[in-house]
Amino acid sequence: MSHFAQARLLVVGDLMLDRYWFGEVERISPEAPVPVVRVQRVEERLGGAANVARNAATLGCVTTLAGIVGDDEPGRCIEALAAEAGITAQLWRDPKLPTTVKLRVIGRQQQLIRVDFEAQPEASLLDAKLAAVCARIADQDVLILSDYGKGALHRIESMIAAAKQARIPVIVDPKGEDYARYAGATLLTPNRAELRAVVGRWVDEADLTNRAQNLRQSLGLDHLLLTRSEEGMTLFSRQGTFHVPAQAREVFDVSGAGDTVVAVLGAMLARGETVEEAVSLANRAGGIVVGKLGTVAISFDELFAGVPARS
Repeated sequence: MSHFAQARLLVVGDLMLDRYWFGEVERISPEAPVPVVRVQRVEERLGGAANVARNAATLGCVTTLAGIVGDDEPGRCIEALAAEAGITAQLWRDPKLPTTVKLRVIGRQQQLIRVDFEAQPEASLLDAKLAAVCARIADQDVLILSDYGKGALHRIESMIAAAKQARIPVIVDPKGEDYARYAGATLLTPNRAELRAVVGRWVDEADLTNRAQNLRQSLGLDHLLLTRSEEGMTLFSRQGTFHVPAQAREVFDVSGAGDTVVAVLGAMLARGETVEEAVSLANRAGGIVVGKLGTVAISFDELFAGVPARS
């Protein structure tokens, strides 16, 4: 049995359906200089915050997912996929909202194009969701807020405040340049481009450390974790910096890797592990999933293969 079996995670954020059309490319269209894909297989996977929840549930965590979908076929597909993954989903349906869908067309194992369908949810529905989410927080071990900039977390300050009052750690996967929204979170996980957009370009490691620590302190964060792709991850905290090198053997597709990293961080913190241990394992998980196509969930056995057993 997974040693995450007692870990209770609440994942809130922007939900989306990742839809894949796989096919063969045998000719160029006579209408335009583009390849013609003869679709042979269709796959649907949980995306965005739903992919974070899927990763947590696959590891064995008791996972609850909260978010907004449209009253449409993709929304019902998200609900069905969540149930299949063992996730307790609390979904609010907005009849005016199309569920966010990312359609990827794959030919010969290469992504040819991505088509996005999305819109902002209604404010009244967001207010109703906020009250229900805050009521659930005290029963959790960790709150994960997965921000993809689609509008589901525009009341994020209230969620962080409710978690702090309940003494529940908050992990935020950020988006955009307004990081003041995330003030008071336990752990913030920007990638290089996201952090650079907020603090500017750094010239060396010392400059990066200074900028990252200043941001962490100004926001009242316990930790700031910079995910650095082929450079690994660097954790900035009151104790200083902690760096782990990348473990990816071959990068095939980075889609959803950040979701996996956040899920593993949440699972580890929920179990009471140190943030350094959490970062080390999350780095390992990220190195595994970037070697696969599309948004995927890593299993407990796969994550811990070759890792000494723990009690």
